[in-house]
Amino acid sequence: MLADIETGDPQVTAAAALIAGARPDVLLLTGFDWDHDGRALAAFSAALDAAGLVLPHRYAPRPNAGVQSWLDLDGNGRMGEPRDAQGYGRFTGQGGMALLSRLPLRTEAARDFSAFLWADLPGSLIDGAGLSPAARAVQRLSSTGHWDVPVALPSGRDLHLLAFAATPPLFDGPEDRNGRRNRDETAFWLRYLDGALPVPPPLAPFAILGDADIDQVAGEGRRDALVALLADPRLQDPRPEGAQGTATALYGAPLRLHYIMPSADLRVTGAGVIWPEAGETAPRRALVWVDISLP
Repeated sequence: MLADIETGDPQVTAAAALIAGARPDVLLLTGFDWDHDGRALAAFSAALDAAGLVLPHRYAPRPNAGVQSWLDLDGNGRMGEPRDAQGYGRFTGQGGMALLSRLPLRTEAARDFSAFLWADLPGSLIDGAGLSPAARAVQRLSSTGHWDVPVALPSGRDLHLLAFAATPPLFDGPEDRNGRRNRDETAFWLRYLDGALPVPPPLAPFAILGDADIDQVAGEGRRDALVALLADPRLQDPRPEGAQGTATALYGAPLRLHYIMPSADLRVTGAGVIWPEAGETAPRRALVWVDISLP
């Protein structure tokens, strides 16, 4: 990824131009490779600068993707493979997340829940996932990460960004390990809002944003947690529209996989999905945006 950014790969250039055109105050990137020194993120930030968008504040701790468990998590008799990592990855940080912001991020007050164990989630579906006792004891819930990052608003208040990127509910066997984990990665936010975790719930205002990697009506997966989250009275679902309707990704069919759900106390003034123009080189996933009136 770093080489692609530094050499001006057309896909990188198109993505930077699309993002700069949307002029976000806060941007969550998913599927973005992490490296120890943050060189890839710094290079992409420079590409955004060149495109006219300056987002000087960044947050990107190491994700679970590619972090080896040193156990045979997938039960194929071998260790050290991509599916034996805490989250799928051929190397540490493959397909991570990053937050960039025009407004200051209070990273010293951020909560990174990436080490939270799947077995510790109340009401989880880990039973039946086919994990050995040893694997169950170390398997983290987050395939990438779950973060609560406060953004310092001009009013002096904080807006808490609850960011995540879930595993796709595919690429497993009849035990449906990925489907179960995908469901629970979304259910985590319900438990967090309920105060059912060993930390206090987030303070309003907040917004859940990220890649749930599941559509509420189409495609594969266990939808109950997502449906419950979208209907939760503490949240809003702006249902943004774009060239493909509410779809945010194209995988054989238009699917809505990415979500921004502001807390109910925030005033939403607009929402949409931005797809690249025909002929542009860009990923199969669109840019989802929501405008809010800051408290």
